[in-house]
Amino acid sequence: MKTIRSRDGDTISNILLLGLGRNDDEAEEALFEQNPGLEQHGPVLPAGVVIFLPTMPEKAPETVVNIWD
Repeated sequence: MKTIRSRDGDTISNILLLGLGRNDDEAEEALFEQNPGLEQHGPVLPAGVVIFLPTMPEKAPETVVNIWD
């Protein structure tokens, strides 16, 4: 598990993208489970909030199907 500290103006979406390389519902749920009370800060975090990033498996790339294949 990785620990980070927020900078003024960070959002949960940015933290997930930068820290985990993904920003989906599964990652967001895992983040809030690891950090009870994080939601009290609202959508934009103040500076200095300690956040524990969950360990997440790599998300499999989505297969794109073209109608011509």
